[in-house]
Amino acid sequence: MSEKRSIKLGLIQHACPVDAPREQNLAKAVDMIRDAAGQGAQLIATQELFTGSYFPQVEDDARFDLAEPVPGPTSQTLCELAKELNVEITASLFEKRAPGVYHNTSVMIDPAGSIIGRYRKMHIPDDPRFYEKYYFTPGDAPAPGRESNGNGKHVPGPNGFGVQHTRHATTGMLVCWDQWFPEAARLTAMQGAEVLFYPTAIGWHTEEADDENQRQREAWRVIQRSHAIANGVFVAAINRVGTEDDLTFWGSSFVADPGGQVIAEASADKEEVLIAECDLSLIEKTRRGWPFLRDRRVDAYGGLLQRMLDGV
Repeated sequence: MSEKRSIKLGLIQHACPVDAPREQNLAKAVDMIRDAAGQGAQLIATQELFTGSYFPQVEDDARFDLAEPVPGPTSQTLCELAKELNVEITASLFEKRAPGVYHNTSVMIDPAGSIIGRYRKMHIPDDPRFYEKYYFTPGDAPAPGRESNGNGKHVPGPNGFGVQHTRHATTGMLVCWDQWFPEAARLTAMQGAEVLFYPTAIGWHTEEADDENQRQREAWRVIQRSHAIANGVFVAAINRVGTEDDLTFWGSSFVADPGGQVIAEASADKEEVLIAECDLSLIEKTRRGWPFLRDRRVDAYGGLLQRMLDGV
């Protein structure tokens, strides 16, 4: 059995009031990251678009002004913080890539204060109060056959599904709506990810019935626990709390182990720093008992490249 390795995660769950300026939300997150580091967290994760309220509830051209380049002011603040605290930070940002091209982007920052990974959200929703297709360009799939050092090894580009080799674990960054797609988790795990991060902004419409609210929240938990089981990895979901316009975000940030068990979970309505110790040796142990990756019939999955298999 592999020797025991572990990583201590810190998940930052907080509110972003609609009238709070970016600087206030960033300062709150910085304080919570310091708290997480003080509790021994080695890799600290923010919620989705953590510097402001969840702006895609409406389509408003002026809200493109909230975007910033990466590297940019927010990522620079976090790079300096990671270096000061000697931790790794994964953060979710509204990125301006070029005039008229914007992304919902996660970055990974190492303890030296350098950005070592960037992921641009691949699956973009378009539902009432989640009008993300208006704002976000989908991430680009990495070009096949890209090589490093002439050895023929495929190296994912800065977009598409990839992994980051951090100090304590190999990680994969995905974002919110990606949570509902098994392909995203599988392709990231196949590249060696041991921990999948899902920064999130998900909640209830204020007019929905409570039983429907609970059904949606449970489905959200189950699908991510399923990714942990199917791939034999840890999954960390980081959500916000509080009411913003017509949405009440349900918090409940959690970490699941490779068997799908929730090993740490935050409340549904409070700001919290959630700490979780992840024993990475459980990946080997779990995959030996549930060898799903071994038993995949890769020769039979060609149909997955089609939208539907209805003969049209």
